[in-house]
Amino acid sequence: MNDKVKIALASVLVVILFVLANSLYVVSQTEQAIVLQFGEPMRVVKEPGLKIKVPFIQNVVFYDNRLLNLDPPAQEIVLNDKKRLDVDSFTRYRIVEPLRFYKTVRTEAQARSKLEEIVNSSVRKILGRVTLQELLSQKRTKIMADAVKVDAEQIGVNVADVRIRRADLPIEVLQAINARMKTERERDAKEFRATGQQQAQQIRAAAEKEQTIIIAEAEKKAQITRGEGDKTAIT
Repeated sequence: MNDKVKIALASVLVVILFVLANSLYVVSQTEQAIVLQFGEPMRVVKEPGLKIKVPFIQNVVFYDNRLLNLDPPAQEIVLNDKKRLDVDSFTRYRIVEPLRFYKTVRTEAQARSKLEEIVNSSVRKILGRVTLQELLSQKRTKIMADAVKVDAEQIGVNVADVRIRRADLPIEVLQAINARMKTERERDAKEFRATGQQQAQQIRAAAEKEQTIIIAEAEKKAQITRGEGDKTAIT
């Protein structure tokens, strides 16, 4: 076999390997895939394993099939009783309809952004109808999850849970409360000091009065004693 034939065979082998590499793809246990042809979805693949596609014409996009977490920033909510809270929530969801997911949001990053809008909107809407006391109950968790679930289905996502991790008063409200408490403590301290000073004055006045009475009685007794002594001396 001459060199030209060897080069030709090597070139053919390289082409075959290249075509084969572009014909095969692997779907792992934690993934699901959509095969696209010129950008159009052709089929959904949910079973893991080694798969075949048309080389160069088709490409594959992968989505996670595990339970995912969404942790949006805290937002300020005005409750039905006009109380303002900074509400920090988190959501757990799963991509269950990859074809609808691809057609509506395309990427997981865009899906998180869209789902964050849905969650924040639902949290504002639901909590805007309840009071602070009702917020502390467990009923509002199911209401929020149900509301988010309906909207999330439109992008091929199933919401497993929506929970409020923390609900705090806004910083400015906390500062105002702290300032008011400080003012009240200072006022109470002034009242305690004034009451103490008044009681101290009363005690001093009573002691001085008692002292005056004791001294007067002692002087009276002394005068009586001197008088009796003088009388005895004369007789």
